Amino acid sequence: MSSFEVTIADGIATVIFDRPPVNAIDGSSMAELGEIFGSFNDRRDVRVAIFTATGDRAFIAGVDLKTVGGGTRADVPPTRIVDPGGGARAAMWAITDCSVPVIAAVNGPAIGAGLAFAACCDMIVASETATFGTAEINVGLLGASAHLSMMVGRYKAREMFFTGELLPAAEMYRVGAVRSVVPRDELMETARELAVTLAAKSPIALRMAKASMNQVEGLPLKEAYRIEQSYTDRLVLLDDAAEARAAFFEKRDPEWNWR
Repeated sequence: MSSFEVTIADGIATVIFDRPPVNAIDGSSMAELGEIFGSFNDRRDVRVAIFTATGDRAFIAGVDLKTVGGGTRADVPPTRIVDPGGGARAAMWAITDCSVPVIAAVNGPAIGAGLAFAACCDMIVASETATFGTAEINVGLLGASAHLSMMVGRYKAREMFFTGELLPAAEMYRVGAVRSVVPRDELMETARELAVTLAAKSPIALRMAKASMNQVEGLPLKEAYRIEQSYTDRLVLLDDAAEARAAFFEKRDPEWNWR
């Protein structure tokens, strides 16, 4: 059975994770998640995506501990024996490398893998009851410290990673990792308002902007800016870029043609 509900309307794809009771993720769910976000890359009717989950108990409460460890060599696929974490990485990179911007609408605790999946999104909005952290050390696991460091910085990440403590959404907003914190019943409306704003922009420019930022992230300034200029040089020659400039000067809404 699928653990996801996917809807597409008005250029916005909404992906809802639903795996009771606490939305703990397992290998098959990760594989499905990767396929879903990968499928958006060549769809012109998808300009932005929202990733959220059902209920209030959790966004993703980490990896399903019932699926960790155990098994025999006969029932474990060879790829998993050689690289046990490959499936998780593939699912995360499918979000990171998704051609369109991805908004995480975090409805509850994002723990361990949940924090990592949220961090792979481009922007995060969170409910007031959401928390973020890497509690793996409390259950004999490790993981997601790189994602955590990206979100909160080196020293706070080490504190949270070693203690397993969770940070409330309001504190994640304070450090700039979360765009906004809203009441639970306003979460999806807030995410959709942001998605509508993005979906109105040139779909080609949005995709180039994301590809550019993904490519330059972490590079030295001179190298990063040179790469970024190459994307600008390509974009400025497209019909949609000319339409954007014309619409700006004529004070009208642009008409995107994917050219």
